[in-house]
Amino acid sequence: MLQQFNEKNRDLIVNINGRLVHRDEAGISPFDSAVQGGDAVWEGLRLYRGRIFKLEEHLERLRRSATALSFAEIPPNEKIIEEIRRTLAANEMEDGVHLRLTLTRGVKITSGMDPRLNQSGPTLIILAEHKVPVYATTGLSLVTSNMRRPPPEILDPQIHHANLLNSILAKIEANAAGADDALMLDTRGFVAETNATHLFLVRQNEVATSRVLACPAGITRATILEICATQKIPCREADLSLEEFYGADEVFCSGTMGELAAITQIDGRAISHGEIGSMTRRLSQLYAERTANEGTPVVEVAER
Repeated sequence: MLQQFNEKNRDLIVNINGRLVHRDEAGISPFDSAVQGGDAVWEGLRLYRGRIFKLEEHLERLRRSATALSFAEIPPNEKIIEEIRRTLAANEMEDGVHLRLTLTRGVKITSGMDPRLNQSGPTLIILAEHKVPVYATTGLSLVTSNMRRPPPEILDPQIHHANLLNSILAKIEANAAGADDALMLDTRGFVAETNATHLFLVRQNEVATSRVLACPAGITRATILEICATQKIPCREADLSLEEFYGADEVFCSGTMGELAAITQIDGRAISHGEIGSMTRRLSQLYAERTANEGTPVVEVAER
């Protein structure tokens, strides 16, 4: 699975600290903390018919992560939302859009790791792209990575930081194996998540997902748990072994960029005979109904 360039994104307008510039002219200082050490936090958002789904939850996680990293200054939500609106308006976007918010610690007075060198406030980057859900609808393959997700005593996974080398190294392994993504274990040997998404399994009509010990408390993940509770679908959070995923009736992954996607093969083993299961289809439909009817309005959509 490799994302393809969308011609509609050729002349994107990018927002960097309130400055709207063409994608080819966008840039940040070599003294910015994101460049110096991956010292930044980020969120992925989706725009559905003029509304961003779970916007407040994403901004709250961004704020919690920046606070955990002791950012001296964090823009108020109202300011971030206004810059999102300006970015979408500049690109004439209404639907089918993925946004990536990045908040860095800002520009340093000289290169170095010490946060006291950051004296100019944070850098806010808003990148909005025309991008449909990125995963194939026919089912994905995973391969178990040698890279492990660290526990909170090493690096708290609830900090949604922009240093993604752990995930990138796992993705390199998946690419080399010809798989779509990598399945990642925690240091105890239990399944954590993939290099980019949360994982769920279904067995005897019960849904299960990993505890958030070595993976973040994802917002799409939380939405699926809400849907299960509302629909009275049995669901649990637990330490799940690789063997449980091999023997599951269904496996699927979740995330803002890809929504819900079926996993039909893990380490060469077919899941659900290599077909998309009924629970995965049901939850995908219920999730689509929520994104179609909920969200924070940020764009006035023209009547068609």
